[in-house]
Amino acid sequence: MRNIKNVREKRRGKIRARVKGVGKRPRVVVFRSNKNIYVQAVDDEKRVTVAAESDLKMKKNDGKRKAGHEVGQKLAERLMKKGIKEGVFDRAGYKYHGRIKEVCEGLRKKGLKI
Repeated sequence: MRNIKNVREKRRGKIRARVKGVGKRPRVVVFRSNKNIYVQAVDDEKRVTVAAESDLKMKKNDGKRKAGHEVGQKLAERLMKKGIKEGVFDRAGYKYHGRIKEVCEGLRKKGLKI
C-alpha cells in the first residue's frame, strides 16, 4: 500500500540524482514539517552546509506561507554576503506549491538566481 512518505521519498531520490550543488552554485534544500520550514544551501563537492535558515525564531502570525517567503529571503541575504549569487533548488520530493514555492520566490526576490 502506498503512503505519502514513500511516494515523497521516491520522488526525492529521482530529484537528487539530477541535482548537484557545487562551490559557487550550491544546492538549496527545503525540509517542511507540519509547523516549521527549514532551508539550507549545501556544497555537494565538499559535503558542507554553506548557510542555513529556518522559521523557528520567527513570528508566524501571518501564516506559514509568509514565513516560508521570509526564510527564503533571509537565506538569500546570507548567501549574497558570502558572494554566492546563484543556486540549484532541491524541493526534496515536495510538490512545487504552497510553502515550497514561497521559499523559492523569496530567494529570487532578494536576487539569488535559481
